[in-house]
Amino acid sequence: MKKREEVDDWFEALDHPLHELMMRVREILLGADDRVDECIKWKTPTFTYEGNLVSFNPRAKKHVSLLFHTGAKIPGTHALFEGGGETARYVKVFDAEDAEQKKAGLEAIVQAWITYRDASPKKRKRKG
Repeated sequence: MKKREEVDDWFEALDHPLHELMMRVREILLGADDRVDECIKWKTPTFTYEGNLVSFNPRAKKHVSLLFHTGAKIPGTHALFEGGGETARYVKVFDAEDAEQKKAGLEAIVQAWITYRDASPKKRKRKG
């Protein structure tokens, strides 16, 4: 699990009612696959693999809000996703129990993203 100092610092400075829950969701996302990385983009933790996958929306105070930037492109059916349209999808996590219930679904989304990115023409071109 790659934990970056800049993200540790962001969490250390965070004054948020769901701080601990956000930390748990971070662990779930990073633990889904060793290739997932994290950074601070748009003033919030963002999780990446061959591009931006998901960012926290720290403005939400009643639930942990996750923005999957191009969630509509992630292959498969993911029951956790909310939202329509051509691009973004969202996931809300309400408490620790909800995080554990959604863990497998979040891991499946991350793994589907990695499979999708590994199959991209740009990735194949770099390998070959």
